[in-house]
Amino acid sequence: MRRTIGAVAGVITLVLLVPAAGTVLGQGQMMQSIGTGEGSLSIIAWAGYIERGETDKGYDWVTGFEKQTGCKVRVKTAATSDEMVALMNEGGFDLVTASGDASNRLISGGRVQEVNLSLVPSYSTVDERLRNAPWHTVGGKHYGVPYQWGPNVLMYSTKVFKTPPKSWDVVFREQRLPDGKSNKGRVQAYDGPIYVADAALYLAYHKPALGIKDVYALDRKQFNAALDLLRQQRKIVHRYWHDAFIQIDDFTNEGVVASSSWPFQVNLLKAKKLPFASTVPVEGATGWADTTMLHVNAPHPNCAYKWLEHSISPKLQGDLAAWFGSVPAVPTACRGNSLLGADGCDVNGFKNFSRIRYWKTPVANCGAGRECVPYHEWVTNYIAVIGGR
Repeated sequence: MRRTIGAVAGVITLVLLVPAAGTVLGQGQMMQSIGTGEGSLSIIAWAGYIERGETDKGYDWVTGFEKQTGCKVRVKTAATSDEMVALMNEGGFDLVTASGDASNRLISGGRVQEVNLSLVPSYSTVDERLRNAPWHTVGGKHYGVPYQWGPNVLMYSTKVFKTPPKSWDVVFREQRLPDGKSNKGRVQAYDGPIYVADAALYLAYHKPALGIKDVYALDRKQFNAALDLLRQQRKIVHRYWHDAFIQIDDFTNEGVVASSSWPFQVNLLKAKKLPFASTVPVEGATGWADTTMLHVNAPHPNCAYKWLEHSISPKLQGDLAAWFGSVPAVPTACRGNSLLGADGCDVNGFKNFSRIRYWKTPVANCGAGRECVPYHEWVTNYIAVIGGR
């Protein structure tokens, strides 16, 4: 079903059910050994993250796992971090591939359990930049296993833009594009409230007087400036997207020519030999470093631990990076993978780690005595922006 501009509200409001930071809901004991698999495994994942060859037979990292372990994998695709948090609150799932704007909420809310890294022997192969990352490591405890990372790119039509757009300006401000037509009704924006950070990133570059240093730690003046930019953007937006496949259809059939996107959509469009590409503009990009996390009451913990080890195998990591356009959490996956190719990791941004503003959940106390706008206000205000208020 196609989503309209206002349809995001039904998804975003679910996040309001998340417990306040510091609430503990009775986390279970950390597992000490892995037993026989339970025969089933349920994973909440981003689109394209858990493939069994149904979309393309060349990309399958599920079938072999199922044959080897006897754990039948069931996937629930989620389109936003808020949806992932809501599903984990409901329970009944084993694992989730959470981005940084969900992972700390899941930890503080007691929805995920500490992972015993001694039961994940390949953890030592994980990129050193990710092993103790703050979005899954709290108080010296690890609450997940890194999966993939990458930027939120600017996807564009190469028919309209003969050279890559240099700025996110093309999706934020009404203007005439290189084909002589207005961008009004031809651009999109992400429908998760974390997108406020994209507006802040744009303003940090173009209005340095605002003093934005951390796009996830905005004081009231900075936050209001971001909202003003988003309200202006709403006048030109064709759709607020979160479904990757609907966005692909919009670019293919609905005349959309520029939008924030994921490398996944770009790769699928390129695979169909359609005239679309992506870039990271001069302002930089927000992005995601995703972690596979174990539900506190996972019904199939033995199968879940078997998957945690499987998830960082070089073959899976390389194949997934080639499929999604992301960067492996395991650097050895960058070598010798026929799907990813010799320079696949560099193309996908392996050397750009420090340039990406990784998703994280905004908090009111943002340090150094600063009072910042808390995430629940990002949620309610973004709903209002999308609703035309």
